[in-house]
Amino acid sequence: MDAQEQAPGLVRGEGLTAWRQIADALTAEIAAGRYPPGQQLPAEAALAARFAVNRHTVRRALAALAEGGLVRASQGRGTFVEEAPLAYPIGPRTRFSEIVAGAGREAWGDLVASTTVPAGPEQAAALALAPGAPILELLTVHRADDAPLSTALTWLPLPRFAGFAEAYAERGSITRAFAACGLHDYTRLSTRIRARPADSAEAQRLDIAPGRVVLVVSSVNIDPAGVPIQANRTLFASDRVELVIGG
Repeated sequence: MDAQEQAPGLVRGEGLTAWRQIADALTAEIAAGRYPPGQQLPAEAALAARFAVNRHTVRRALAALAEGGLVRASQGRGTFVEEAPLAYPIGPRTRFSEIVAGAGREAWGDLVASTTVPAGPEQAAALALAPGAPILELLTVHRADDAPLSTALTWLPLPRFAGFAEAYAERGSITRAFAACGLHDYTRLSTRIRARPADSAEAQRLDIAPGRVVLVVSSVNIDPAGVPIQANRTLFASDRVELVIGG
């Protein structure tokens, strides 16, 4: 390491790497409130200048904080201190927009992709359809303020919800998209929850490190007549939500 790697506050030759010391210093500053939840950390170049290290060293320190769930790195925007976990009730009427708005944050859903696919065995059983029946598949990302809380695969029967993708893209809400399709109320029929590591594509959509744990919530919703209208597999960034199971 050359002279540029030396800086006040970084101790050399005692077995603790520069990136680890930077990570520890930023962790302490976050804990002390210098960088409150939701605030953007200084850019890599500014941190490199502050600690007199190269940007690779800073990048390794920030990666360690992201792996620990202390910050999130948003591609093209920077690194932000994680918000406190949002309490997310799961019950007969689970509504993402209402839950997020109730916590004083702005909710929005992004449509990543939509396509018509034949129902596989799992989707056919959940939606009470014949295997191979055409269904609408949506890939979405759901945000609180600008932080992605979850990403989901959603399946809906066709032709009943033929215009759902366009309605969702315009309104950013499953509930509002259902209303646009003439369905103004629905309830949760079943919920299953498990945990697993995120793959690289899921991690990218959620702004988390690959391999971080996600909570997988598989659910089925029904209309007031008891007809299945939605099967869903939602992946929550586990450090950003606290699932609350209620009646």
